[in-house]
Amino acid sequence: MNWTAIRALYLFELARTWRTLFQSILTPVLTTSLYFIVFGSAIGSRMETVGGVPYGAYIIPGLMMLTILSESIANASFGIYMPRFTGTIYEVLTAPVGTAEVLLGYVGAAATKSVILALIILATARIFVPFEIAHPFLMAGFLLLIAVTFCLFGFILGLWADGFERLQIVPLMVVTPLTFLGGTFYSIDMLPEPWRTATLFNPIVYLVSGLRWTFYDKADVGIGASAALTVAFMAGCVAVIAWIFRTGYRLRT
Repeated sequence: MNWTAIRALYLFELARTWRTLFQSILTPVLTTSLYFIVFGSAIGSRMETVGGVPYGAYIIPGLMMLTILSESIANASFGIYMPRFTGTIYEVLTAPVGTAEVLLGYVGAAATKSVILALIILATARIFVPFEIAHPFLMAGFLLLIAVTFCLFGFILGLWADGFERLQIVPLMVVTPLTFLGGTFYSIDMLPEPWRTATLFNPIVYLVSGLRWTFYDKADVGIGASAALTVAFMAGCVAVIAWIFRTGYRLRT
């Protein structure tokens, strides 16, 4: 394992966060604050609790998930797309580094940024509503698992995209709608049939429910199913990336 290469790639990618501090850190925080003002205050005043949890506190895991999914995909996809766009990817491909080193460098930096943003949002939420975390270590572990998994997915999108427009197609047209429909601001138990059953086919439901369980010991879906689905998706992403580096798909053309 070439740790020098991993460190160089990791620090280079992470440095981009500090160069774009306003866009990277402040924008998600301001957006989350607006969600709390609109949903937490306006809707929360009419819907006091959901499953015994105050509504303002209930939406915190959903807001964290909304941010971490979009940021993980955006950070990782842009991080690998730019070297392809500028041609500097060939410096990485000809260097004595393997697929594991490249993933640890690029995906590690993207996941670090996403986790930092999630923790900042958690601190921002404390300003608006009081809450307690029932399983803090499980919360941190599950958060990291989701960040790494969707950074791997974003890495694949960055390799697949042949233009800046394509980098936005999946996040804007697939991931964001599924997140809003995945119980971010409500419990799926509030939905009538057959919509409740149909919602169970939305994979984001399992992610939001798993994170919500680590907060309040309450969820629409069990934590075991949430973790198993996330690990399976992560394994699939790793397999796809390994195939891409082995065949050179979108890397050498």
